[in-house]
Amino acid sequence: MAKKNEFLEQIELKRNELIKIVAKDGLNSHVAVEYSQQLDQLLNKYNELFYKTGTGF
Repeated sequence: MAKKNEFLEQIELKRNELIKIVAKDGLNSHVAVEYSQQLDQLLNKYNELFYKTGTGF
């Protein structure tokens, strides 16, 4: 359970960082895009580890 909580904390930190960067530099800034991609990776990994159902589309 600790690992799940650690992932959630990382996701929340990255989300908050992204919000600050977007407010400062804009949504289409290079840094905002990088942080958005990093957040996507964290979310995808979280879903893969904790919610993979194997049903497919």
